[in-house]
Amino acid sequence: MTTAPHPGSTMLDASAEAAAALSLADFHLGHDTDPLAAAPGFTQWRRMAPAYHALVERRLAAGVGPHTALQLGGQARPMLNIASLDYLGLAAHPAVIEAQQAALSRWGNGSAGVPLMSGMTALHEELQDELRLLTGRSGSMLFTSGFAAAIGLCVALLHRGDVAVLDEKAHMSWMDGVRLSGARLATFSHNDPQALDAVLQRTTGSRRAVIVDALYSMDGDFAPLPELLAVCQRHGVGLIVDEAHSVFADGPGGGGTTARLGQQQGVRVFMGTFSKALSMVGGFLAADAELIDYMRYFSHPYVFSGAMPPATVAGITAALRVVRAEPQRQQRLVDNADYLRMQLQALGLDTGLSQSWIVPVIFGRRRDLLFEATRLLMQRGVYAAPVDFPAVPEDRVRLRVAVSAAHTRADLDEALHHFAEVVVPPLREAGLLRPPAGEAVPGAGA
Repeated sequence: MTTAPHPGSTMLDASAEAAAALSLADFHLGHDTDPLAAAPGFTQWRRMAPAYHALVERRLAAGVGPHTALQLGGQARPMLNIASLDYLGLAAHPAVIEAQQAALSRWGNGSAGVPLMSGMTALHEELQDELRLLTGRSGSMLFTSGFAAAIGLCVALLHRGDVAVLDEKAHMSWMDGVRLSGARLATFSHNDPQALDAVLQRTTGSRRAVIVDALYSMDGDFAPLPELLAVCQRHGVGLIVDEAHSVFADGPGGGGTTARLGQQQGVRVFMGTFSKALSMVGGFLAADAELIDYMRYFSHPYVFSGAMPPATVAGITAALRVVRAEPQRQQRLVDNADYLRMQLQALGLDTGLSQSWIVPVIFGRRRDLLFEATRLLMQRGVYAAPVDFPAVPEDRVRLRVAVSAAHTRADLDEALHHFAEVVVPPLREAGLLRPPAGEAVPGAGA
């Protein structure tokens, strides 16, 4: 039996123009005969589409913050940074740096062990206590990343015969976790309680769990948690909420969107990361103590991964306390996001569903315009992140603008000036501008 070639297999005969039309999706299936070889044509595509690949995995030449620097042409070029997810502007906070330095001197470089054996320290316990307080849960556990936390929950709690019901735009970590668990993956239309209800009606008789993001990473819109939770409760199904992009940045004391909407007690499991609003690294789960205790023994990414370095843990705890002590950071973030979104819409740019500090600028299917705009912005000293298919739909490729509380109004106006000169004209010519919006879509209250 022969396997039909996928588009990338024709690369050897492709022109540069044809290569530019391909995307990562064309190489996802890999090699037909050798699983340890790159997909046919992939390396050639990388060489034939340099403009595309020059925009990803850029080399930073300075620390993360509202301003940074990129290595361009062998030199460090200063950049206004609207690509990094430093939502609260904590990437270089003195208290966080000081806490890490002190812990490094006292505890050394790493944990040198998995948590169940020799990796747990008093610093880890202290952070878990802080997270229990933050989420209103009796149990919490730490992971080396948010991705690991999602995978760890799925392999610990879901099994063959179960059904995991995900919003169609749920993060890839949950998609991969469900597949690894052996459970059946079912999706429902984005943020649609009626669609969720229909899926739950069709899957009666199976063990089920529902998984949604509180804030979606590519569209910047919030989940209607009260309505989704009501559907779950009507069917007697537990809800897992991924707060990766909302915890610490949203809600009282940084408790996330579930806290802002008063839904903490209805959510069964709460997942979050430290790599966005706190500008650190790692992830966590929070739930009832009995469930957390169970997952400590059956969550493979937890059981078989070294614990986070103590200095990192100390920095996370310090950052969390800054969030609690300085609620004005949340309000600045919301104000900055609302201002930038409103002004982008006034330019006629399509900001999609955004209600938050994640503000997409949609280019439709025009990948060529997206890559050229990204390049021109970079030349002008603005670092913005392009997002291509298959990470987003093929007809909704975009720049993902990440707003920070550390951005000044002058920073945002500078970005808007360059968007008006570089992004607006080609989109106008392509017929992709919208009528200027009358007013901004309101963001979340801090």
